[in-house]
Amino acid sequence: MSQNSLVLLIPARYQSQRLPGKPLAMLAGESLISRVAKKALECQKLCEKAQLKMEMAVVTDDQRIADHVTQAGFKAVRVDDDVPSGSERIFLAYQRFYKDQKVDLILNMQGDEPLLNGSSLFQLIRTHLARPEFEIMTLVHPKLKTHPDFLDPNRVKAVYSAETKECHYFSRASLPFERDGASEKALWYQHVGVYSYRPQALAAFCQATPTLLETQEKLEQLRAIELGFRIGAEEIDYESMGVDTPEDIHKVEGVLRG
Repeated sequence: MSQNSLVLLIPARYQSQRLPGKPLAMLAGESLISRVAKKALECQKLCEKAQLKMEMAVVTDDQRIADHVTQAGFKAVRVDDDVPSGSERIFLAYQRFYKDQKVDLILNMQGDEPLLNGSSLFQLIRTHLARPEFEIMTLVHPKLKTHPDFLDPNRVKAVYSAETKECHYFSRASLPFERDGASEKALWYQHVGVYSYRPQALAAFCQATPTLLETQEKLEQLRAIELGFRIGAEEIDYESMGVDTPEDIHKVEGVLRG
């Protein structure tokens, strides 16, 4: 493992339709982007112990965010291009700042996942390095189908096989459907917003045009599936909640305060 190298990039765009300036939003006295960067730093320290070389940076299009991140002690790089997704933004950052390095994996850690811990990212990295059949890997969280999030189109569901660790589809719909009625112990898997890419897969993904399923569901990972890429996943055993709205800030603050 000592020869493996990776880069973890955190896209943080200022403009957000539902929560403008989201990366700088305060959660229990600390900014969202600072909390996320600290989780990435946890992962970096675990990688160092395992003799894995990892660099990390926040990728932003706004100087206010860049200044805030730098003052908090983290690295920030500017990518001002108008791109449709975080994956395209980190690909541009990789091309401009890291392409000359021999990188085995590129991680896209969403800048709005403050509850995701560094050990989960580290386990994702270890699994991806050991599973060459997966061009892309991500995280999922099992939940009971009685959980109200199963009916929420804002909570993305992964059609996932725990036996093979492979994701076969992602949807906003309530999948998989139980024809005979769901038992109390029936599970579904919520997708968690982080991706690990092999560099050639990220390049091919970003150079391809949006596909039909991606356009219909507004889920970029469906483009990868339609391109024929295999997507693996690691399970996490805790709730990770993204911040998309002002209401989410209050929910996450409740979790942070116990």
